[in-house]
Amino acid sequence: VNWILVSKLLMSVGSNRMTNDSSTILVYCTIANERLRYIVEQVFESKATLTHSLDEFNQFDGYKINYSNQQIRHQPTHIVPHGLLDQENITEQSIDCFEWEGLTAFFKTADSELVPFDFFAASFYLISRYEEYLPHTKDHLGRYEHTNSIAYQHHFLQLPLIQLWRNKLFEKMGYPLNELKANFSFIPTYDIDIAYSYRYHTVARNVVGFFKDLFNLNSSAIIERLQVLEGVRKDPYDIYEWLNLLHESLQLKPIYFFLVAAKRNGLDKNIHPANRSMQDLIRQHAELYAIGVHPSIQSNTEQSLLNSEIKKLSTIVNTNVTSSRNHYINIQFPQSFERLIEAGITDDYSMGYPTVNGFRASYAKPFRWFNLNTNLPTPLIIHPFCYMDATAIFQERITPQKAATDLQYYFDTVKSVGGECVTIFHNNCLTTQDSFKEWRDLYADFLLHNCTR
Repeated sequence: VNWILVSKLLMSVGSNRMTNDSSTILVYCTIANERLRYIVEQVFESKATLTHSLDEFNQFDGYKINYSNQQIRHQPTHIVPHGLLDQENITEQSIDCFEWEGLTAFFKTADSELVPFDFFAASFYLISRYEEYLPHTKDHLGRYEHTNSIAYQHHFLQLPLIQLWRNKLFEKMGYPLNELKANFSFIPTYDIDIAYSYRYHTVARNVVGFFKDLFNLNSSAIIERLQVLEGVRKDPYDIYEWLNLLHESLQLKPIYFFLVAAKRNGLDKNIHPANRSMQDLIRQHAELYAIGVHPSIQSNTEQSLLNSEIKKLSTIVNTNVTSSRNHYINIQFPQSFERLIEAGITDDYSMGYPTVNGFRASYAKPFRWFNLNTNLPTPLIIHPFCYMDATAIFQERITPQKAATDLQYYFDTVKSVGGECVTIFHNNCLTTQDSFKEWRDLYADFLLHNCTR
């Protein structure tokens, strides 16, 4: 509740600051609640303010939107409320999609030709991940399957639809888009699930791995393992110097997320965080770049384990760790984000699907997470990602050539709406091994093509 009071205060300060700004948008509404305040502030990027006063609205000399059921003379930008934003509970919604200005839309309303659907309610439905609070099928890890989503079923998963809707609305209002589109940023991020393939692992693991390769007659892997352990060959997952060269030459500011589970279990296969070489690797990166925690599968349901992993990483780098991305993108609403907030995380980078690339929240910019269970916005900032290498390789099973085309598409699309383009790559998918060399080249070419200053 205290955060909401602060939020309202900041919003009112922002509104006062913007009253003399020609880019201010005044939105008239008869009822303003947390849902409406949140979505207006978010999608208009703090360039809008709400008013209940019809006199103030009529006298305002600037960009205006009538968000009410009543017609207002000489006001063409009229969005009729659907009703979702007036509700405080979570209920199944009727979704009937149609086409508007070449884009998929829903929550159609009457008596408005310029904007024939509730832009605010539809945007709120998508960005809050409303559908993920409703009953749905889950995958083997308990995750929401992308095939459940309206974005997948109606073929707009590959679009930051909310921003495209907003831009169409602004075009119709005559509102300038140059400033919004100029806010583009690119953040390369890396998940370090297994820092090294052979080095610094236990003797038992290397012995088991050796006999597994022997059983499978994988002679190249046997030779590679022995050469690395004998010190005559670099570990294939040790690509950190190569990445540093790319980052330094292109002046990039990446974020590295380290898995530091204390217990090796199932999908958590990292090197033990107590290993001195592992700690040295983490410290080296923390001196150069931003780092975050990669909460393990084990910690996803145990607050104490999550707290322990964050504390362990913070101790290694001797500073508070406040960024995260869940291992295997294992998030459930609202529990996963509630636990992160309780653990002191301020920025999370898990908003995307692990099984298909695209825009899970139909939005390509950081946004405050709105908890539908409490019906309140929170201080947690969500940074959506749109592309992950492991998804392209192991889930979509596309060629490196097709992946390169997709990666460029996402970069260009996010740039066109002035968003934040967050990509995920893994050190074990960027090696010089035959299976991944093309993917390594793909990534280098992408960076050189798009980030050369």
